[in-house]
Amino acid sequence: MATPDTTTRWTVTVSKDTDIAVRSLLAQRGLKKGDLSKFIEEAVRWRVFEQTLSETRAAFGDLDPKELQDLIDEATEAVRHERRPTLANPPKPES
Repeated sequence: MATPDTTTRWTVTVSKDTDIAVRSLLAQRGLKKGDLSKFIEEAVRWRVFEQTLSETRAAFGDLDPKELQDLIDEATEAVRHERRPTLANPPKPES
């Protein structure tokens, strides 16, 4: 959960139609005014993810599918190897 020291305040401008549509959607789902920030953050994260995915696909578009899969497998294995000690021995919670 975000805390005041890990958040940034934005000032955004949207059309009246967008404002009404989003607030109506949130109200229909029983969400409160404060949930608008959560909704916007989730939407922005999805948009950033989609853009990154699109750019990545374009960058590797000319690569042979098997060669691409080999690169993915190699990177996945490297991360797993790096993370295994941490996953096998998670830090103990402080009392």
